[in-house]
Amino acid sequence: MSIFNRTSILMSSLGLASALFVFGGPSVAQASVKNPTASSVITAATAVLKSEIGVHVKVSTTNGKVTTTVTAKIGTVDGTETYVSGGEKFVITVTPTYAYLSGSKTGLVTLMGLTATEQKKVGSSSVAMKKGTTPYTTFKTNLTSGTFSALLPSVKGTTLLAKRDKATNGYQLSWVTKATSSAPKSTSILTISSGKKALPIKESVITSTGHSTTAFSKWGKKVSVVTPTKTVTYAAVFG
Repeated sequence: MSIFNRTSILMSSLGLASALFVFGGPSVAQASVKNPTASSVITAATAVLKSEIGVHVKVSTTNGKVTTTVTAKIGTVDGTETYVSGGEKFVITVTPTYAYLSGSKTGLVTLMGLTATEQKKVGSSSVAMKKGTTPYTTFKTNLTSGTFSALLPSVKGTTLLAKRDKATNGYQLSWVTKATSSAPKSTSILTISSGKKALPIKESVITSTGHSTTAFSKWGKKVSVVTPTKTVTYAAVFG
């Protein structure tokens, strides 16, 4: 039984690349963190994210001459993600009972790891994965609100910059991620609102090969997704 190579390009992109969080602009309400430090800002953001019910996301990554976009809606029990890079495309949709995967030939084979034979069985349909199965659980974990905490860095190795963000007056958290065998060294700056809610506002990530930004909108709004009508069962594709 196959487990897809990549379960969520979105969360991979957020972890290694970028985020430009936008939720309506900087707030001038009561400060969300008193006597801010990297630890207290992260702690406050973690607490706020636990009660959020949804967000819309757009990731734009440039690597050399290649630009990739990922758009997503992440809710408490529903979520969807669309990845596009040239001819490579796939769509993941999660509902309370099923998860679905569809995409272009190169998107399913190159990115998601299907064989040519498996891709032909999928065709223009969506692979349906029932609640309770490993593929469903994996997709649900990555595309529902339980994953919000992954947007924040760990306290260790993170510095609170002395200057606030010029555009939003938000707190700026900075950290460096070491290079690995599959990813170059990256430098990130995540801006957290200094208003009433310590929600992430924006993050920039720069590497030696490119850069990435992510836009978040509609924090706190309930998410709804469109369920695919043309489907094929997981068992019919992978046996």
